[in-house]
This record gives sequence, C-alpha cells and structure tokens, in this order.
Amino acid sequence: MNFRATVNCDMGEGFSLYKIGEDEKLMGHIHLANIACGFHASDFAVMNETVQLAKSHGVAVGAHPSLPDLQGFGRREMAIEPDELKSCFIYQVGALCGFLKQHGLPLNHIKPHGAVYGQTSRSLPLARAVVEVAKIFSTPNEPVAFVGIGGSAHQTAAEEIGVKFIPEWFADMEYSAEGKLLITKKHDPVPLDIVRKRV
Repeated sequence: MNFRATVNCDMGEGFSLYKIGEDEKLMGHIHLANIACGFHASDFAVMNETVQLAKSHGVAVGAHPSLPDLQGFGRREMAIEPDELKSCFIYQVGALCGFLKQHGLPLNHIKPHGAVYGQTSRSLPLARAVVEVAKIFSTPNEPVAFVGIGGSAHQTAAEEIGVKFIPEWFADMEYSAEGKLLITKKHDPVPLDIVRKRV
C-alpha cells in the first residue's frame, strides 16, 4: 500500500536581525509553508522575504497566525472569546495576504500556531471562529483550506462551515497515550532516527 504525504513546515519565525530556523535549506523539501504573521514571530520584512522564498521554490503559502504572545512565542494559552480570536486571525492573515498579493500568490491555507492550535482543537466555538477566517479569505476560484488535527474540533468546524480540511500529524512532537498532541512551551529536539521510524 502506498501513502502520499504533503510536507508542511512553519517558516518566517525570525524577527528583525534574529534568525530562527533554516528556511532557505528547508524550503526545497516541503510542499506547504506556514508563514508566521507577526504575533508570535516575524515582522514585515521577514514575512516579505519568506513569501519570496516560497515563490522561488514553488511552495504553496499558508498563514500561521497565533495568539498575541511575542514574548512566549505563542505557546502560552490565553483566555479569549471566539469573536476576539476571529478578529485576531483576520488581522494577521490580512497582513500576510498583502505580501502574497504583491508577489502574485494565492493564500493556500491557514494553520494556527502553538497554544491556539491546541485550544482550537479542543473547543468547537473557538475552532469555528478560526475556520470562518479561512472562509472569509476564500474566493470561488481560490478556496482557502484549514490545516489541523484530524478527528478534533478543527475537522468538525471545517466540515460544518464547508472549508477544505487538511489533517496533519507530527513526526517531531510527542503525543499522549490517548493520541492527543502535547504542545509545550519548549520542545526538545527529537532524534532523526526516531523521526524516521515514526514516518
């Protein structure tokens, strides 16, 4: 039996002169780039450069919005109402879409970052709020997908709202015995041999 996987990677998570990650080396090995939108990492210059890098490699670009938590890299949960979270995401996705328009690229998908990824996977009202943002930025010719955890509130909300859902799993993160993704403030590196075995 053959399985096909689309590889996505979080990108553009540097800030000003500070570089995080090996975007240039990674970009040639992925299909989808989730570009940080300024609330957990990135800035206007980094976003612009990352969009250009994705375009030069033929990589589809998605927005990677976060809770407003620059100091915590978006990995601290926050008490937030669905309407407020929706506005938070519209603001960030809109910023990325400006750079996409400048470089003639469509928005391919939205994938929440860090703590809000976990919060929206567990709460259907929050999931609906962020999936609705994908609907807002969709057009009949260029629908925007939502990337999230299969079998969670992410998928339920996407099916309810009529947004294409892309389920994902992580080879470089830990899961609980119940199969829930463990999102922590700091992730220890996973040895390459373990990543290969999981894949």
